[in-house]
Amino acid sequence: MLSKDNWKRSIDELPESRLSQFTFSSSKVAKGNDCTECLPSFRHVDWFSLISVVGLLCFAPFIVFYFVMACDQYECSISQPLLELCQGKATLLSIWARAPSFTWTAAKIYAIWVSFQVFLYMCIPDVTHKFIPGYVGGVQDGARTPAGFINKYEINGLQCWIITHALWFANSNYFHWFSPTIIFDNWIPLLWCTNILGYSVSTFAFVKAYLFPTNAEDCKFTGNIFYNYMMGIEFNPRIGKWFDFKLFFNGRPGIVAWTLINLSYMAKQQELYGHITNSMMLVNVLQGIYVLDFFWNEAWYLKTIDICHDHFGWYLGWGDCVWLPYLYTLQGLYLVYHPVQLSDTHAVAVLLLGLVGYYIFRSTNHQKDLFRRTEGACSIWGRKPTYIECSYLSADGRSHRSKLLTSGFWGVARHFNYTGDLMGSLAYCAACGFGHILPYFYIVYMTILLVHRCVRDEHRCSSKYGKDWRRYTDTVPHRLIPGLF
Repeated sequence: MLSKDNWKRSIDELPESRLSQFTFSSSKVAKGNDCTECLPSFRHVDWFSLISVVGLLCFAPFIVFYFVMACDQYECSISQPLLELCQGKATLLSIWARAPSFTWTAAKIYAIWVSFQVFLYMCIPDVTHKFIPGYVGGVQDGARTPAGFINKYEINGLQCWIITHALWFANSNYFHWFSPTIIFDNWIPLLWCTNILGYSVSTFAFVKAYLFPTNAEDCKFTGNIFYNYMMGIEFNPRIGKWFDFKLFFNGRPGIVAWTLINLSYMAKQQELYGHITNSMMLVNVLQGIYVLDFFWNEAWYLKTIDICHDHFGWYLGWGDCVWLPYLYTLQGLYLVYHPVQLSDTHAVAVLLLGLVGYYIFRSTNHQKDLFRRTEGACSIWGRKPTYIECSYLSADGRSHRSKLLTSGFWGVARHFNYTGDLMGSLAYCAACGFGHILPYFYIVYMTILLVHRCVRDEHRCSSKYGKDWRRYTDTVPHRLIPGLF
């Protein structure tokens, strides 16, 4: 999902000189030290994985509902519903009955929203790259798929974001077609609409992979229907030449909506209390920077794990439609119910934490990208970069060489980009004060997600590089936090 994987944006994590070294055909059994995500068609899915998959498919929507319902009915307390259930003061059915249900108004709002994003994605070619220095947009090549295909993408996410938000502000200040609180006012009914789309697009992609796949050579079958449905079969499902499921659902409608959702929360706070707190402003600014960074680097995103490794299934389809917009915006939702006015010192500390985290996140990835593009013929922190020369075998049995960067932030920790990401995540939560645990779900989730990703990826790379990987870890001994982990 994103991580940012995030059911949040994911990034290619290792300081490799060429990302294409990770891509091999999923139709072949990996040999030697190949550390790709590719799965052979006969992979066995163990019982623990199967139970986890079925559990997520059945209960993940209710996890999202629980957090939103807790704010709507229990003043954002995540323990009170459980206490009432245990004490017999409420039942699951009574809690369910108190929450707003599906409405046709919400269905119309969401249908218009998704249709508008499809229109912007498909029908408005990018022109912003012609006017904004340094921005890479327009038609771009993706990475080579495991079967050897190179897809073309219309990179216009920044343009879609600008048009959407320009219309939002024009409506709020001049046209008044709808209330700026429209998202908050229909938040739970919209939840059911997002679930319908999430499960519908996941099911369509699942059926499509069997009946009319875009590239049959890039399909991956595990032999387990639940695992196939969740993790996806097709690598790059498309309709026509340009509608790419991965790029659209990863970037739009969820991430474009992220900042609009926060703006709706801010408008609701103004409506209810007559003012906007500095904590709400901080959440809008810091998460807005994150969203704009995603769209500014959308062309670079084509080289990341989401596009280069993950197949498109429920994990991405439902996650981008539901998990991301609902659970990544919990801080703003909390601040509608519990407005927090931070002291100047607290506000400045949160802002600095978020900005420093963003700087580390962006600078770390920039150093790796620069090193990879120049094959090491560059300067990092004013010096010639150092690296570990590695060798490995690809799926076809051929020997390859690679470089693992050990300079700059990549000499501080092996995943220091994640450290910056976690600092930013903590800043979002700390902006809400310390009165409730609910806003801190995000940092807990991101910590578990990124630590798991560190362990998973390093296991793959240890298998791939062998003794060379041990040389690398001896040189850069820490994963995330120097001296601790």
